[in-house]
Amino acid sequence: MSADSNKKKIVHAHLPADEEFTTTLTAGSHELLADEPTSVEGGKDKGPDPYDYLLMSLGTCTVMTVKMYANRKGWEVDDMYMELRHNKRHDEDCENCDDPKSKIDVIEKELIIEGDFTQKQLDRMLDISKKCPVHRTLMSDMKIKSFISRK
Repeated sequence: MSADSNKKKIVHAHLPADEEFTTTLTAGSHELLADEPTSVEGGKDKGPDPYDYLLMSLGTCTVMTVKMYANRKGWEVDDMYMELRHNKRHDEDCENCDDPKSKIDVIEKELIIEGDFTQKQLDRMLDISKKCPVHRTLMSDMKIKSFISRK
């Protein structure tokens, strides 16, 4: 979203030896915690889990993108919210499959906008919400290159 969006981003995730899952995340000068819920053995629920962060990333990018669009159009948005849900389910063409591997990840995004808008404006903002950079990244063919090193 920022002007530096084409630069390579570096984020650190540190899981110290004395922690089971509580991980310190740093991005520039910002520090966050991630953890597993207490329902997972060893989880202490000290922070959102990794899928929560994925949804938060998609949600923040989406509302920022829609807000930028609305501002350019001169549309006054009173407030904007995103509710996101993630689950794994069988693809529509595989409703009777018994194989657990046939499930796909599904993210549901609900954009809630307060303001005086026509249905046409709301429909356009919904279209724009699907164009945020994180949404496009998640929907694209992606490569993740993994390396390992020792310290």
